[in-house]
Amino acid sequence: MASRVNTSFTLIPNQKYRRSNRRSSYFSNNFDSDSQPLSTLGNFKALPVEIFQIILKYLSVKDISMLSMVSKTVSQHIINYISTSSGSKRLLLQDFHDPELPDREDTTILDHYRSLGLLFKRCTLLLPTKDRLKYIHKILADVSCFKFNGCASPLQCVGLLCYGLFLQTLTAGWDELECHRVYNFLCELTNLSRKMQTAVCSKPGSARKLELRIRLFCRNVLLDHWIHQSDSAFWLTCILKPWPMVNQARLLYIIFGPISPQDGQVVWQKMIEEPTDESCLKGLADAIKLLYDTGTKEWTADDVISLVDELSVVPREWLLENSARLLILSGNNICFTFMASKAVNGRTIELARLIVFLALVCEKELYCMDWAVKMMQRVCKVFSTPVERNNFLQSVANAFACAIMEMLQSVMSGDADDDDRSFMNLFHLVQAQASFHKEDLKLEA
Repeated sequence: MASRVNTSFTLIPNQKYRRSNRRSSYFSNNFDSDSQPLSTLGNFKALPVEIFQIILKYLSVKDISMLSMVSKTVSQHIINYISTSSGSKRLLLQDFHDPELPDREDTTILDHYRSLGLLFKRCTLLLPTKDRLKYIHKILADVSCFKFNGCASPLQCVGLLCYGLFLQTLTAGWDELECHRVYNFLCELTNLSRKMQTAVCSKPGSARKLELRIRLFCRNVLLDHWIHQSDSAFWLTCILKPWPMVNQARLLYIIFGPISPQDGQVVWQKMIEEPTDESCLKGLADAIKLLYDTGTKEWTADDVISLVDELSVVPREWLLENSARLLILSGNNICFTFMASKAVNGRTIELARLIVFLALVCEKELYCMDWAVKMMQRVCKVFSTPVERNNFLQSVANAFACAIMEMLQSVMSGDADDDDRSFMNLFHLVQAQASFHKEDLKLEA
């Protein structure tokens, strides 16, 4: 069957002008040669490297980061640009000492290092973890404020904060094995393990500057930037788990314990000299909850309770009011498990005194007193016989009486400066006893 040609469309005439035809052929040949399968630079192939780097100077870090994903070759050109003095000077901002920056998470320099972390993540995507870390260290080595002892004014510097944001963005989504390599790399780089050993084996407060440096490095670089609790728990586990329990408690206090508002150094006597407030204990309580609630295989309930027990004698035995406040801030599960452990181990007198100070904290902070009563009743069920339960309840009553007598003696023998505070403590304790027994009677009715 003969085919018919459809002539209903307009035919495009052949080129008639030789000059135009020659120009068209020139550009066509150039584009064809630049788009061969072997080239991944596309039209950038025609540019000298110097011109390509000039173009990069006009792009934001986020734009360069996007460009790095075009191809391996483009990514390599960007890596080469970062390695140049002009590239590193432009990308590695070092304005870390603006006094307004620490309280502003959305500041330009912090956002810049988040974006820079993503750029390095993409540029080094095809490298093994060890090589990625070596390259990144080589680039960042000249930023003194990223080093453990690099800044002379660490409390006024956001260098470690920027470094932490950079690493958090870089390692986001990495598996635990790779993150362990990152932690080990940082430890080798900073000699962190040796510094921690010096701090935890010295007399508390004898190495104040070292304690401060450890706190700032661990908080700003490793712990404070994570959105998901599981990530924070992983890095805190890396820090604590290599050490025996007593050293874990010391490290936890160094990293999360109360600090002086004047010089930022750890205050070791705070918990043993006077009742403290929520702000001094919140960091410790949050860290304990983190280890308990995330359910990681490295931390059993017994591990966490042992850590809390050890913490309450760092550097010496805390005031019971401070221990009670820590347990309340740590949440119901930790509080009950801690108290149940004392009941099981026959430490009834300690447990009864702890109940008294739980009630005192509830009275001072205007917490619901029925919480303390319900906690006591829940602990009662841990005792296996009615006789043990009755003995425990009698111990609680005796503990209230003893605590009131001790505070009364403190009021009567104290000097003038302490009179008002001692009297208020006594007042709160008497009120706590009355409220506690009132709620106990209501719940039993």
